[in-house]
Amino acid sequence: MIDPLAEVVTLLQPNARYSKLVTGAGPWHIRRSDAGQPFYCVVLEGACRLVVDGREPIELWSGDFILVPQAYGVAMSSIAPLPADAPESVPVAVAAGEFRIGDQDGPADLRMLVGHCSFGSPDTTLLVSLLPQIVHVRGQPRLATLVQLVRDEFRGRRPARDVILTHLLEVLLIEALRSTATTPASPGLVRGLADERLAVTLRRMHESPTEAWTVAQLAKEAALSRSAFFERFSRAVGVAPMAYLLNWRMALAKNLLQRSEAGIAEIAERVGYGSASAFSVAFTRHVGLPPARYARQQPVPAS
Repeated sequence: MIDPLAEVVTLLQPNARYSKLVTGAGPWHIRRSDAGQPFYCVVLEGACRLVVDGREPIELWSGDFILVPQAYGVAMSSIAPLPADAPESVPVAVAAGEFRIGDQDGPADLRMLVGHCSFGSPDTTLLVSLLPQIVHVRGQPRLATLVQLVRDEFRGRRPARDVILTHLLEVLLIEALRSTATTPASPGLVRGLADERLAVTLRRMHESPTEAWTVAQLAKEAALSRSAFFERFSRAVGVAPMAYLLNWRMALAKNLLQRSEAGIAEIAERVGYGSASAFSVAFTRHVGLPPARYARQQPVPAS
């Protein structure tokens, strides 16, 4: 059976890029702009408060994991309240990959692993849009173990480190995302897969992207009326069914154009278009470049 979530994460080509262990004590707060970078944090001991892109604060406790596939503004602070005029804290390096924040001398009341990953896909923005805006998982020790392994690989610099990091992070992302299936999530692929009826249609679209799907056909797959299906899908996934299908076809096409030697006509057929010209028109409208020119501009993938 096709697994849409695994397909999306695999196409994202995640890579571990930066990770650090942070120890906190007493009151503190920091802010940073992450310019759209994927951000994650796992609290190993203690607690802290997190605000992402001006949203409501989230309290993170020991064992919690949070993933923000596309963060722009991140603010973190201690659970202990701070004076309104308190200056921003400055992390102090205490060892390679380890930092201390807040009281430099008192006993630590927080230990967390924070980091960034990067996505190697040529269509990161589109694929990230299919994921929840924030993934917050509580009570999942498997995630803490995986992140600890990522940290160990960063610091160990053993042979094949980059290969191990790539696979560890891919497992970490899938584990975090699938852990949200039974909890409320922002609109996106995970929330759609948590709905049994919508999951059927999502799997069918991923299984057969070449099918000439219509809203009526997908509604029939979900055993819902056309209007009920359209509304339910749009609310859960965050985009209309045909927009999701188009996005997925374009993601597949970009991947094929970057990594395959297939011609435009073959790629058109593999992503559900009856002719190269129809595909070229749709691709150009969606991407802003004809497929042949887009392919020429892509870096040669590593072997």
